[in-house]
Amino acid sequence: MESILPERHIFIRTGGETKGYVISPGKQFFLIFVASALATWLAISTGISLFFAAAHGSGAENQMVMMKRQSERWIADRQARLDMATHHATANSGSLEDLATTVENRHAGLVNLLKDFKGVPGAAVALAPAQVDESLPPMERIYAIRAEQERMVSQAETFAKTRAERLRLAFRIAGLNPAIFAGGQGGPLAGKDAKTLAAVLNVDEDFARRVSNAANDLSDMRGLQNSSDRLPFGRPTLGTRETSGFGVRFDPFNHAPRFHAGQDFSGAYLTPIYSSAPGVVSFVGVRTGYGNCVEIDHGNGFKTRYAHLANFTVKTGQRVAVDQRVGSMGSTGRSTGVHLHYEVWLNGRPQNPARFLKAGDYVQQN
Repeated sequence: MESILPERHIFIRTGGETKGYVISPGKQFFLIFVASALATWLAISTGISLFFAAAHGSGAENQMVMMKRQSERWIADRQARLDMATHHATANSGSLEDLATTVENRHAGLVNLLKDFKGVPGAAVALAPAQVDESLPPMERIYAIRAEQERMVSQAETFAKTRAERLRLAFRIAGLNPAIFAGGQGGPLAGKDAKTLAAVLNVDEDFARRVSNAANDLSDMRGLQNSSDRLPFGRPTLGTRETSGFGVRFDPFNHAPRFHAGQDFSGAYLTPIYSSAPGVVSFVGVRTGYGNCVEIDHGNGFKTRYAHLANFTVKTGQRVAVDQRVGSMGSTGRSTGVHLHYEVWLNGRPQNPARFLKAGDYVQQN
């Protein structure tokens, strides 16, 4: 250290008097250290100040950019709303008559559709129109009427589809294809595609499509309902108990497996027996094994047989209605006790009567 920082002598003359000071190497080193520390502190503090100043300046600049963009978006949004309001005002002022015409055309289409629902149970309540507030301004009333039309056509569509689906399910329960028995009972709106119907009613295609769907489902519902009224969905006797069913069973006489082609009902002697569907009596008399029996032709390949009767109340060739009495329960023929043997035939083949009974119960419930 002495070689690098040799001892220094400083002489200071003041007022004719001279003073001398000796600066040793240690003191020189201390002074250099203090000066270096001060310089380092000054450099660091200056750098930090410059850094925060630069960062603050960048944040302020970003904030200004964000504020500018937000202002531009706000102005664009207000301009878009103004343009839309201007467009609506122009359209409404110019197309009020067209809107009224559209509402009138839709009303005419709804009137034709609702005519088809006349007489359908529950339709009058389900499709009753709602009251439009008379205190609304004219433009708002028109829009309210249009909204009510949308609700009514949607309700009609749902009502017809639900009823048709219930009847389709009944036919499937009976093992029948509902497509064969549906349709053919529609009004002037049924069977037309949306484009054709839109041209006929002078309405938009979407509204016409919904009217067409409701009309087609209503047509199917009427066709299925009319078909179900002619099919053996009724019960041949009431207050009795179902016993042996359709299929292979053990013969009560020889106890050997044997095919049973019908459904048996046990009850009191002379219990009334009814026709399960309208038709024409095709046979009245005695058949081997069946005893006294009545056979009724219901058309479309359907026939029913009522066997082991005690007596008859109809004759061959007579037209009978559903639930009309055809005889009384007995135990004639190959029988072990008082009961009714009931059969359902389709195109010369026996069907399971239980399926028709279940389908008939489902139709009645709905």
